[in-house]
Amino acid sequence: MNLGKLLKQVAKGEVSAVDAENIMAAHGETNLGFARVDLDRLRRRGLAEVIFCPGKTADQIVCIMSALVAGGQNVLATRATPEQYAVVRQAHAQAVYHELPKAITLRMVEPGPPVGQVAVVCAGTSDIPVAEEAALTAEVMGARLERIYDVGVAGLHRVLNHVKTLQRSRAIVVVAGMEGALPSVVGGLVDRPIVAVPTSIGYGVNFKGLAALLAMLNSCAPGITVVNIDNGFGAGVAAALINRVGEPAA
Repeated sequence: MNLGKLLKQVAKGEVSAVDAENIMAAHGETNLGFARVDLDRLRRRGLAEVIFCPGKTADQIVCIMSALVAGGQNVLATRATPEQYAVVRQAHAQAVYHELPKAITLRMVEPGPPVGQVAVVCAGTSDIPVAEEAALTAEVMGARLERIYDVGVAGLHRVLNHVKTLQRSRAIVVVAGMEGALPSVVGGLVDRPIVAVPTSIGYGVNFKGLAALLAMLNSCAPGITVVNIDNGFGAGVAAALINRVGEPAA
């Protein structure tokens, strides 16, 4: 639906206000019975509805993707299994599976050139899958990405080598498990917004990421925002929205 064209038709008297309201309501949602696909989210939030795959059957994922495709929107499906992707690909041959973040993308609209810069930093190689979920999400939302991986505090010099890149970024996602110290270190080096992501990587009393989560929430570096354990997607959205500040509206 071209909202601008519809409003001009209303202004010219070619479409009544009641008919316009019905058209907008019909185009804003596709009711599949088991899911109500929000086709207006792209306009409201700048990111089309994202499919969270756990708990859904492969056929349900295909149906939701088809509704988004029919609405002319790009698709991002998170936490997808290879088995789910195999079924998706039968229906949508152009769908791409991203192994590390376990995500499926399907491009219907060519994006413009990437804007700004988001840095995604992770402490250890084991944190990369969560970091890649954040990076892929921010890329889908139009951000230019810088990846800085395996720079945890066990070798502090490694992150110090990238301070200039961090300072050039509009937003920084910092991903860490174990004791979750890396966001505090980065927060003490730069004046950029930081979104911290605790991961479930660690031994025993890491408590599947709880130790890292609490450490990040108690950071002595002010201004750090913390998302939930392993929530690379949420961090990528937050960083991409920050990255858009100052960009001209589409």
